[in-house]
Amino acid sequence: MTKHNGRTSRHSMWMALALTLTMTSAAWAQTPQSTTKPEMTIYGFAMLDIGQNFKTINPNWTDTMRVSKLPSFNGQYGQDNSTFAGVRQSRLGVKAAVPTSMGDLKTTFEFELFGVGVDEGQTTFRLRHAYGELGHFGAGQYWSVFMDPDVFPNSLEYWGPTGMVFFRNVQVRYFRDMGTNHHITLALERPGASGDQGVYADRIELDGIVARFPSPDITGAYSYTDKWGYVRAAGIYRRVNWDDTLADAFDLSGHANGWGLNLSTNVKIGSSDVVRVQYVFGEGIQNYMNDSPVDIGVQTNFTNPVTPLLGKALPIQASVVFLDHKWNDKWTTSVGFSHQDNENSDGQSPDAFRRGMYALGNLLYTPVPNVMMGGEFQWGRRENNSDGWQYDGYKLQFSFKYNFSHKIGG
Repeated sequence: MTKHNGRTSRHSMWMALALTLTMTSAAWAQTPQSTTKPEMTIYGFAMLDIGQNFKTINPNWTDTMRVSKLPSFNGQYGQDNSTFAGVRQSRLGVKAAVPTSMGDLKTTFEFELFGVGVDEGQTTFRLRHAYGELGHFGAGQYWSVFMDPDVFPNSLEYWGPTGMVFFRNVQVRYFRDMGTNHHITLALERPGASGDQGVYADRIELDGIVARFPSPDITGAYSYTDKWGYVRAAGIYRRVNWDDTLADAFDLSGHANGWGLNLSTNVKIGSSDVVRVQYVFGEGIQNYMNDSPVDIGVQTNFTNPVTPLLGKALPIQASVVFLDHKWNDKWTTSVGFSHQDNENSDGQSPDAFRRGMYALGNLLYTPVPNVMMGGEFQWGRRENNSDGWQYDGYKLQFSFKYNFSHKIGG
């Protein structure tokens, strides 16, 4: 197995950081002074979700259509048909803008009530964003640069399309408009950790080893915008190491390179329709996906008595296609489909997650500003690695959402 060269990795990391900071310093020098007054906006919404699961799902995820949490074998989560209700989508946030000699200092601090990780299944405060930016430089926890948040449809279901890149990550970023319609963003992001589902080390299926991340994840994006919408291309490169800490006859240490390309667009059709599309492919990028299991799988290598098991960055490809339609000022509809395909390694179990599919359709009503209610039918499918198992989930959800926002200053 190839050994990792830590010196080369660290040199590349600091070269990338130096390049980012150099571009940032030059950009700050070109930023015009702000003429605005300090302002702060408190915003959020209270939201109730209630409905019926016609099949079964992990009880901690009963108010979602998270396909990786559908049963992987018969009877895993009991009998079909259960009712759910909760307010976990409710949200509270604060945004502020303060003028400085280098432009506005903008900050965002936002929470919601949807517990994950150690709080899985709970209604509890969870950090979404803790982010600030000044000039062309930003830092904190925010949407990953590899992600396009505008692909998310106008839906009621919380978790969202299974094949979407969806990840809030700790990062430093540089962004700039390269003319009227062209935009670039570069970032160094926290490696190997999920802002929503816990540490990356828990996502590696290799017993007796310790995961290590010698350099940040490097991400970048370019977008072109126009009156009809936009197109966007984003990329990622990452390095994953694992160290064998046991003093025995085996050496299971190794590394893998993860990479991915995310192509997305929003296209406006007239004044009433928006088409949202994304296609992503790569290897070892599952923790950036909305609903994927592991990034690294066990690959057998039994011809080598010292290293009988290897780690493999799992290939993935996924897509999202949705249409948001506005019937009039009060009624809207979203309908669409999403999928993901993982190429499992030969050391993964037969019931490991391989493919997910997801679709929904809704009708939403806004009787007055800041009040929304509606109904939505959702479908999801889980397919296992090699045991022939597949499972379809069906859910009907009704939601009531009440927005609030208050601006101070400005």
